Amino acid sequence: MRDFFINSLEVLVGVIVVILGIGVLVAAAAATFGGGGGMGPGGMGGGGPLVGIAILIGGGLYIIIVGGFLYMGIGIYQNTRRTADAVEKLLTK
Repeated sequence: MRDFFINSLEVLVGVIVVILGIGVLVAAAAATFGGGGGMGPGGMGGGGPLVGIAILIGGGLYIIIVGGFLYMGIGIYQNTRRTADAVEKLLTK
């Protein structure tokens, strides 16, 4: 039962990373190609290609950091489980 939840968490992390990636792409496209009317103080638009590139870079770094930490936590669990299995196997010899 425990393995089911860990494997489900791993799938969920993958889905979250994909959704974050799609969100960054949509936000960058909206900032680059959107009209920008009504955004910002005084109705000044804050869009343009440079803003879109900044969103891509910042969002990409965010996805790498968050996804990396989530996958690192899952990897630590997997390595700990394999080590415990190997120690148990050595003790039975």
